[in-house]
Amino acid sequence: MFVRTIDEYQGVGQGFGPAEGAADARVPLPRIDASEVAPKDARELSKLFFDRLGALEEGTPEHTYTRDTLIEMNLSLVHYVAGRFRHRGSGQLEDIVQVGTVGLIKAIDRFDMSRGHEFVSFAVPCILGEIKRYFRDTSWAVHVPRRLQELRTQLSRSQEKLSSVLGREPTVKELAADLKVTEEQALEAIVAANGYAAGSLDAPHGSTEEGESFRSGRSLADVMGAPDPAIEVFEHLHALAPLLAELGERERRIIEMRFGQEMTQAEIGAALGISQMHVSRLLSRTLAELRTGLLTHE
Repeated sequence: MFVRTIDEYQGVGQGFGPAEGAADARVPLPRIDASEVAPKDARELSKLFFDRLGALEEGTPEHTYTRDTLIEMNLSLVHYVAGRFRHRGSGQLEDIVQVGTVGLIKAIDRFDMSRGHEFVSFAVPCILGEIKRYFRDTSWAVHVPRRLQELRTQLSRSQEKLSSVLGREPTVKELAADLKVTEEQALEAIVAANGYAAGSLDAPHGSTEEGESFRSGRSLADVMGAPDPAIEVFEHLHALAPLLAELGERERRIIEMRFGQEMTQAEIGAALGISQMHVSRLLSRTLAELRTGLLTHE
């Protein structure tokens, strides 16, 4: 891509140059495409445009052009600052860049070149502060102890560093070694990081190789699992197994016929040669023993 230099821009627009025309609002600014400005020249051009911005009436086309061009020429500052936060939160770098751009616009509106400061040294803290406020206001969807919040920040830096060195995602053991903490503490920080920002259940599920969402219309809520009632039954049977093994043979048989074969107490009594009342008493006593054993086990 062709990029113009500051010397070329000084000759654009009715013989306009920074020294002679900078303070004269009657001399038009050079019409430039900010995307064609070399990064090294953006600083000098920014001085030229800031000098003119103060002499223009707000709301005029010239003021709007000057302000918009300053924003476009200095967007590289936003990307530079936002890059430091690319591994934080949900990883939406576009959102961070948008927030940083708000900080850049505020910096442009507040900057006073007469104080002798460089715009870069003024703008970077404004952009950084805006991004930090964004994370302060939107992060930590659930309460997490401060020690884990601090460890999560270190964890993010460690993941970035180790990923660059190893060429892959680091393991928990490697993260723990780099952070000089135990594996349990590293795992705790990883789990805590899940509470940093809440994701939407309406978000599209899945992605293509290019990182674009599938157009299937499925959301995260559509593919999330639900509690399985069979799990609770399995847990109860697993807990009952050793208690059933301790019962006498007759009691086990009564339980199997009553709940396995779903026989009535009268049918069980006829099969065992005892009365229905006797079956009822044996069944009540056995169930009470199993219930007590389960409560003791829990």
